[in-house]
Amino acid sequence: MQALAEMVLEKRKIGIIRERERNPPKVYFPYTLWRVQEVKVAKIAIVTDSNSGITQQQAKEMGIHVLPMPFMINEETYFEDISLTQKEFYVRLANGDDVVTSQPSPESVMDLWDSLLERYDEIVHIPMSSGLSGSCQSAMMLAQDYDGRVQVVNNQRISVTQRQSALDALELAGKGMDAVQIKDFLEGDKFNSSIYIMLDTLYYLKKGGRITPAAAALGTLLKLKPVLQIQGDKLDAFAKARTTNQGKSIMINAIRNDMNNRFGGAQKDNIWLQVAYTHNEDAALTLKDELLEQFPGFDIHVDPLSLSIACHIGPGALAVACSKKI
Repeated sequence: MQALAEMVLEKRKIGIIRERERNPPKVYFPYTLWRVQEVKVAKIAIVTDSNSGITQQQAKEMGIHVLPMPFMINEETYFEDISLTQKEFYVRLANGDDVVTSQPSPESVMDLWDSLLERYDEIVHIPMSSGLSGSCQSAMMLAQDYDGRVQVVNNQRISVTQRQSALDALELAGKGMDAVQIKDFLEGDKFNSSIYIMLDTLYYLKKGGRITPAAAALGTLLKLKPVLQIQGDKLDAFAKARTTNQGKSIMINAIRNDMNNRFGGAQKDNIWLQVAYTHNEDAALTLKDELLEQFPGFDIHVDPLSLSIACHIGPGALAVACSKKI
């Protein structure tokens, strides 16, 4: 019996050995040490103001934060897209109400920044052109108290080109750039955009003191439609048109010239093309169709001009703009 038991045990040992040879056991170590170097990517908030044309709802969808611009109408304060819509603005303008542009208060700017810095590491703030408003300079001064966590971009954009800068900043942040790098990139890119604006009336230029009453009267008599340009930080006269069609032709030729001679060519993979308007969306959509005939295949964005510009030029204006793609 003992011999039989020993024989059975021996066979089991042989079986176990052969099984282990066919399927060797896995060896587990109690601890495995890895040295991992953590690379921290900053979480960056992109901020612009309502001069960009980005509404509060659009901002939420894009992941951008928009500071509403204030207006004084008959000495009462309103905020663009908060307590003052585009429609309401033009009604007040047509009624002859006293409309005055303003800039965000330091408190409103810092409150927004402080709130965002509870959730983000850094902020890239893109205000409207320093040549058209003091809000950029004010923001730069306020940012000095934030130890580099807030970078204010002075790239001299407005309206649809300012909107594109905010989208570019969002893209650059997604690629891993920090706030300083984004600021430097956008400021280095600031001259790669153009805006041409055709006015329908000279009344608001006269009201704002930008032309004399005599010049306004003569221009109205001759039915002139001034074409203005925004290049960098300046809003300047560019040309005079006698008809709307002539004005549109002037703007289209000017933007084509900029694309070819300043921005590296009029190709859809190189240029963002935009249309802006004041209280005349149908005319803007017609202009878009005319641009598509000249620049087939382009994705053309259409937006209202910011109210900060609209109160100086009035309703009925049309604009053509472009920005070089980054």
